[in-house]
Amino acid sequence: MMYKRKLEKDIRCPLEYGLSMFTGKWKSRVLCVLAFKGAKRYSELVKDLGNVTDAVLSASLKELVADNMIKRTQYEEIPPRVEYELTPRGESVLPILQSIAQWAGACSREIDNDESVTHCKKCDYKK
Repeated sequence: MMYKRKLEKDIRCPLEYGLSMFTGKWKSRVLCVLAFKGAKRYSELVKDLGNVTDAVLSASLKELVADNMIKRTQYEEIPPRVEYELTPRGESVLPILQSIAQWAGACSREIDNDESVTHCKKCDYKK
């Protein structure tokens, strides 16, 4: 018996579809690092992101490539070199991520009156 989806993929809410493109802890961070530091190799992303696991980063990169948010370029060299960089579609989501960071920073200050969130180096949000 063949598997059949409960809902067709095309019936999803546009908001749900849009949020799925960059939600999750690491996808938005990958987008921000690539936006402000340019093309990066896998090992450079690991270093810039900190405590991300290989499995999670690999899955996030594959999803971002599949969604055409980032481009994966493999160079035919020895040793092989692979770089990741934003596509125009990935660049188009940056203002949205910056707005979310600005909103979240304002909300966190309202909730706990914490003035420590003044600048996010990953998404370039400034108070």
